[in-house]
Amino acid sequence: MGQSSPEAQPNCSERSGENQNNQSQMKSLFLAALFFAAAAVSAQEVPNNQSTTTVQDTVKTTKVNELKEVTLTQQKKFIKIESDKTTVAIKDNPMLGTGNAYDAVKKLPGVIASPTGGLSLNGKGVAIYIDGAPSTLSGSDLENYLASLPANAIEKVELIYNPGAAFDANASGSIINLVTSSKRLKGINASFNINYNFNKYQKPSPQILLNGKEKNLSWQAMIGYNYIEREQRSGLGQTFTSFTPNKYIDQDKLTVTTNRNFYARFGTNYKLNDKSNLLLNYNTTFSNDRNVFDGKTTGSEISDYINTGTNKSKASNHEISLQYKTKLDTIGRTLDITAFTNAFNQDPNSKTNAVENNVASYNNFRNNFGLLNYYLKYDLAIPFEKINLSINTGGKFNTIKVENTGFYNLNSPTTEIIDFDYKETNLAFYAEVRKKIKKLNLTAGLRYEDFNVDRTGIVDNTRTDIDFKNRNLFPNVSALYEITSDVNLSASYSRKIQQPSYYVLDPNGGNFDQYNTSTGNLLLNPSFYDNFELKASAFQFVQLGANYTVAKDHNLFILNAEPGETVSTQTFQQFDRFKTMSLYANFPIPLDYFFKGKEEFKKRMNNIDKMNYVFLNINYIKNMTEGYDFSFKSKPVWNYAAQAQIMLPWDVKNSMTYFILPAGGVWEIYKITKPIQQFDISFSKDFLDKNLKIGLHAFDVFNQNEVNALISSTNLQTKFYEKNDSRTFRISLTYNFGNLKIQKDNTDIETEKVRTGGGFVK
Repeated sequence: MGQSSPEAQPNCSERSGENQNNQSQMKSLFLAALFFAAAAVSAQEVPNNQSTTTVQDTVKTTKVNELKEVTLTQQKKFIKIESDKTTVAIKDNPMLGTGNAYDAVKKLPGVIASPTGGLSLNGKGVAIYIDGAPSTLSGSDLENYLASLPANAIEKVELIYNPGAAFDANASGSIINLVTSSKRLKGINASFNINYNFNKYQKPSPQILLNGKEKNLSWQAMIGYNYIEREQRSGLGQTFTSFTPNKYIDQDKLTVTTNRNFYARFGTNYKLNDKSNLLLNYNTTFSNDRNVFDGKTTGSEISDYINTGTNKSKASNHEISLQYKTKLDTIGRTLDITAFTNAFNQDPNSKTNAVENNVASYNNFRNNFGLLNYYLKYDLAIPFEKINLSINTGGKFNTIKVENTGFYNLNSPTTEIIDFDYKETNLAFYAEVRKKIKKLNLTAGLRYEDFNVDRTGIVDNTRTDIDFKNRNLFPNVSALYEITSDVNLSASYSRKIQQPSYYVLDPNGGNFDQYNTSTGNLLLNPSFYDNFELKASAFQFVQLGANYTVAKDHNLFILNAEPGETVSTQTFQQFDRFKTMSLYANFPIPLDYFFKGKEEFKKRMNNIDKMNYVFLNINYIKNMTEGYDFSFKSKPVWNYAAQAQIMLPWDVKNSMTYFILPAGGVWEIYKITKPIQQFDISFSKDFLDKNLKIGLHAFDVFNQNEVNALISSTNLQTKFYEKNDSRTFRISLTYNFGNLKIQKDNTDIETEKVRTGGGFVK
């Protein structure tokens, strides 16, 4: 369950500058919080954030020991809240930057992981983007990919609440955009990282990062390896209601997983001229995973059923992107062209030994899975500064092809073969206009999407071919009113679509035995969403908001049973209409002001690394499902989360995070029967002029993060239980070395895409 606080470690000069950046950014944060917490602090104490002075403009010397005297006027922030998105820095946060990307994303403000998998943002469904491009992976494939990506490869994460026409319409409601690091410095620089995680299992993750710049060419290379051992305990208590009296089955399972993952990420940026850049990136991962499981099933009419076995899976993913960015003229027109391709392959197989009534049986399967994607897009920005008007337009074409062949032996020497083929082509164009009228900022956009989806698989033992064609227009409108220079109120509407992903369609499943089946639903229709949002934000750090979503043909994971059978089927089901109301609040509390007084608080503002604070996030989520009866009443879910920084003696920084989702609420269609909560704590300190950083971390200290939920469906009620070995300890070490000179000349060309979705948190 993820909650609030989704690369390279900088060299000494850069870190010193970034340290100063963080200081001024946090200064703004606490002044903003003080505005709401105590009227004694005047608005004039808020620093001006309009300066455009850069690090390169400010540095007066290349001597490392003099950088700490540099004064920067534009600073990095840990978190920045805007009308359309929230941006969170990752790699400089000790609680987020030392693990993997999936764990970091789950701790972001308003992000909640569903009890049955998947992520949401302030109660709405979410699409994952990486460097501005949507990920083609879905389901557990996407989660595994994010788990293999180190968090320090992520410069920042953008939480985009109600994306406009410039983003794909196939985003349901919200977008989480992971922006990877792209900073290169003159010469050759290196950073060595190792995260050693352990409980009763070992989880080391070493990594080395190299980057540099020579004339107009900058480059970066990250290579690492993850070895992770972990366990999961799960259980299903199922009541089959089509019988008189009811029948029941209880299942318990222990799975011990070993993940071995190698990754490499290479990037180059060539400055063609003063106005144009050419960027080439190649990323690859290779994984070799193994699950050893031991299960037991008991029931009203079942003698003990013992199910043991091993799942093995090898996978590889290759990504290549080429991007051309240019300024067309001096008035700000920019063009951004991106070409991207990735190929993902996986070959899981399972060997199971089962015993029932002293009679042995078996359940073996293997799959050959392949995904190939091509993606081409362009974005053109045309500003008209004299009339406070800008126009953005662009288009994209992509194609995705998936093939999955499963071979199954279920208590029979005969092999059953299930073929699944999926092909999607998507052509899109958009235009978006932004106009400012005094204190009112207006945006209107329209996106045209042409989807052609062809899927072939097995339905009721018959090979079926289904072709969906969707041509639709997706409008978006928003208005932002600047109440003051630091406080604004915004409202927005957008219409979106969600094509069923290959993961929810594929009839191949990985959970087959006497009492369980798992399968996709080839007959699912696209889902359409109308998203409304109203939000107030202040000082770029405080927000209060509400959103309301109406979904048609919404797809949800559910367990069903055929009448007269004691076999449960895990699949996805379409709900005619699904509504979500969400309220949320994010705000900081400056502890120093309350516990040390105003004067001491103002002194500490000159060194934000010494500040003590708490950042709070509160969510209220109410789901309403029409046309389906459940055995329980739908009640809202509350989610509370906090991240704190406490400064200890000897410059030791203490970070703590805590979240709790109380029992009694209904998440989508799953009733939470026991609180879901976790408390994490870490200590970090810099050595050797900040070239060496050492951290000690403890996650889920009280071992309370587990999921207990009730799922009600046709002919079946299921009590679901899952407990991972979430209580983990980590030792993190980062050492930086190399040429530590910062150059004023940089190969980055700032285009509209960078200003809205890339670069650093400013």
